Amino acid sequence: MIKISRNAVEKSLLCKRCFFLEYKYKIKPHSVPFTLNNAVDNLCKKEFDIYRKKKKPHPYFLKYNIDAIPFDHPEIDNWRNNRKGIFFKDYKNKFHFFGAIDDVWIKPNGQLILSDIKATSKNEFNWEVISNYNFSKGYKRQIEMYQWLFRKNGFDVSNTGYLVYFNGLRNEKRFDQKLQFEIHMIKLECNDDWVQKAILKACELLNNNSLPTASKKCATCLYLKDRWKLKNKIS
Repeated sequence: MIKISRNAVEKSLLCKRCFFLEYKYKIKPHSVPFTLNNAVDNLCKKEFDIYRKKKKPHPYFLKYNIDAIPFDHPEIDNWRNNRKGIFFKDYKNKFHFFGAIDDVWIKPNGQLILSDIKATSKNEFNWEVISNYNFSKGYKRQIEMYQWLFRKNGFDVSNTGYLVYFNGLRNEKRFDQKLQFEIHMIKLECNDDWVQKAILKACELLNNNSLPTASKKCATCLYLKDRWKLKNKIS
């Protein structure tokens, strides 16, 4: 059985070659952790936990007319743990798929809303512009993969998901060791019909020994290609 994460499936959609090298042979570029983003993520989760215990809606929900409260479930800490997450084992197709959600909310009718926390810093936050970029399209796929997982675990899940998006204000008069943020609750209408097919394709790549073709849009592959061209030119 192949154990495969949401991150891995997302990478397989972006570049099959980079996915293959990383998840079959552990070959990948060095990356720097987004520690400030992680801090925002952690602090927001703590706020949601306060209202989870109170069984009341967070003020964000009231501001944006979201009829829900943070979901109080015994597994919530495991679902949000990157080393555990929520998972589904498909014994027929021999894969174990998993991912770690940021937060789960529940509507009065018992239906779940899945959310993910993001942080950025732009002079002017405009989701209509941001949503056209490939990375933001990946945010929607991320929510859809979580929805698929929760449905496979027997939960009634809304097609509507949310990005809890914090925009750091960079033009404040003073810093005073404090970052000020504006909040945007981005509503996404999702469809997880594609998820299982994507998981199976990713597993098929890992079961194959042939190096996949590089994506023409992959920044890593384009860099390596240009580097190889220059090496052959000057050597």
